[in-house]
Amino acid sequence: MLINGEEKALACPTALSELLVQLGYRAAFVAVELNNGTIIKQADFGSTTITDADKLEIVSFVGGG
Repeated sequence: MLINGEEKALACPTALSELLVQLGYRAAFVAVELNNGTIIKQADFGSTTITDADKLEIVSFVGGG
């Protein structure tokens, strides 16, 4: 699978929420685009299954001042 343009191995289909935790992201602070076009709502992170054939773009929100 591709995550932010980098190839990663995914051993088995995984819930998006679980994958974000494995990658060190906090779900409340990210936006996720699946397969070049579908923005996944945060409420759907737990029910969205990611496979090795998917492409993800993950954008983190960062506060600053």
